[in-house]
Amino acid sequence: MPRLVRIKSSKVKIDVFIPAIEKDLGTLPYVINAVRKQVKHPIGRFLIVSPNSSRIKALCKRKRCTFVNENKVLPITKKHIHYRSRRWERSGWMFQQLLKLGGDKLCSSNYFLVIDADTVLIRPHVFRSGGKTLFYCRNWSQPEYFRTYRKLMGKKAIRPASFVTHYMLFERSKLRQMKKMIAAKHGMSWYRAILKSMDRTKQFAFSEFETYANYLYARNRSGVGIRKALNKSLNMSASQLSPARRQSLARSYRSVSFHKRKAYSRKRYSR
Repeated sequence: MPRLVRIKSSKVKIDVFIPAIEKDLGTLPYVINAVRKQVKHPIGRFLIVSPNSSRIKALCKRKRCTFVNENKVLPITKKHIHYRSRRWERSGWMFQQLLKLGGDKLCSSNYFLVIDADTVLIRPHVFRSGGKTLFYCRNWSQPEYFRTYRKLMGKKAIRPASFVTHYMLFERSKLRQMKKMIAAKHGMSWYRAILKSMDRTKQFAFSEFETYANYLYARNRSGVGIRKALNKSLNMSASQLSPARRQSLARSYRSVSFHKRKAYSRKRYSR
């Protein structure tokens, strides 16, 4: 049985940014609680970015989080994104990725953690250590992510691993530099450049996590630390996870994701 390593806390203050929709209300309280328990950084602002929902606003009040209307973050909204086919609808999914990349304007700390609203941390986490940003990685990704990256950046991603693992720490200044570079290279806003570079006939055409982390890694490998993600997908609701099962899972995994909401078909997922 793997031995759990004691994680030292960090003095680096971070903000937390969670994009969410009402369908996430079953998991979101658990995500918030777990971040406060397992993230070993001082936390500044805790932002929940969502549509104008009274239920999510009420949750924010209970959990002492700041509600942000998603339509106030970027110059575009979901209705400006047309990313769908006869079988699937991904416009909302894509909009959430752009919202994450707009987090530098909302957050006030130098660093902010983005975490998906269906992923619960079950082990302590640190995201800055020894002057490095720590990324939690997996071994597989979508080839289309890297085709879009090459179009955006004009160079191939080095990709030591896949950075697509449900949560990531962003450095505001580095994120701004990346977006400015994309805008300058393509002669348009960074978000329009991303949408233009994607092959919208593909269901998985862009990853904000893959793009940002590979940009950082290409610029300064020594400033990046790689850790195994050790994420477990569970086909159940968050409320069904008992403390004993959580403790047992934590011996092998760092986080769990509740993927009861299946696929991204037009019938099941409209965001």
